[in-house]
Amino acid sequence: MMRPGQPLLLPANPFFIWGTLVAALLANMVPVGRVPWLPDFLAVVLVFWNVHQPQRIGVIAAFAFGLALDVHQATLLGQHALAYTALSYLAVTMHRRLLWFSVPSQALQVLPLFVAAHAIELAIRLLAGGAFPGWTIVLSPLIEALLWPIVSIFLLAPQRRPPDPDENRPL
Repeated sequence: MMRPGQPLLLPANPFFIWGTLVAALLANMVPVGRVPWLPDFLAVVLVFWNVHQPQRIGVIAAFAFGLALDVHQATLLGQHALAYTALSYLAVTMHRRLLWFSVPSQALQVLPLFVAAHAIELAIRLLAGGAFPGWTIVLSPLIEALLWPIVSIFLLAPQRRPPDPDENRPL
């Protein structure tokens, strides 16, 4: 069942899906220093693909990308892995309901997911004896939710291209 007025999408290319995830991981690895308000691009792309392609991207992929980010940032091993795993699980559980909303409404629906992921990371960091990064960390989930419509437009663009015309197919 599709939402009324929603266009029929072509299947997603697996190379495109994994390429966007690796690109988001590399965007998180850019050496800009420890800026608490900087959005987590990998979290946004993970949630997007968990919502739109839950059979291809799941909790195991989120765990693997989280471990890779933990190793790169030299943080407590498992900090991002646990946050991304929880984020991925929550996104997969609500993916059917989320697709019935418009894209701006989806941004409001995924905001609690991003808040929960950052709360998990912060709790683990504080339990391990780390310092509180400041109240600007609250801006990160808000910026990620604001990025949701932009990410949706760019990542769904290859699926919206018209199929090859054929006289035997009405599409």
